[in-house]
Amino acid sequence: MTPNLTKYAKQLRKNSTQAEALLWSRLRARQVESIKFRRQQPIENFIVDFVSFEKRIVIELDGGQHAADKSKDLERDRLLSENGYTVLRFWDNQVFENLDGVLEVIRKKCIL
Repeated sequence: MTPNLTKYAKQLRKNSTQAEALLWSRLRARQVESIKFRRQQPIENFIVDFVSFEKRIVIELDGGQHAADKSKDLERDRLLSENGYTVLRFWDNQVFENLDGVLEVIRKKCIL
C-alpha cells in the first residue's frame, strides 16, 4: 500500500457518492450484527468502498460507469477473493430503491 493510495482514500471518504453516504449511515457504528466496517479502505493495490476485516467481507457499490467495462471489476474481485475476501456488489440504484434488502444480504453474509 502506497502513501498516495492512503491519501486518495481519505479524499474519497470526504467526497462520498450519495449511495455510499446512505449505505455508510447504516453500516457505521456497528449497526449490522455489531460488526465494524470501514469505508474507502486500501487493500492490496485497491481502495474498496466498505470492508469488514473481521468477517473478510468487501462491499462495492457500482454506478453506471461499471456497466461499460466489467473486466476491471472481475479482476479486482478475483484478487480480493484470492486474499480471502468475499466481495458483495450492489448497484447504486439498489441502495436507493431497496436499502433494507441490501442490508439483509450483508447481514446474512456476516452471520455465516
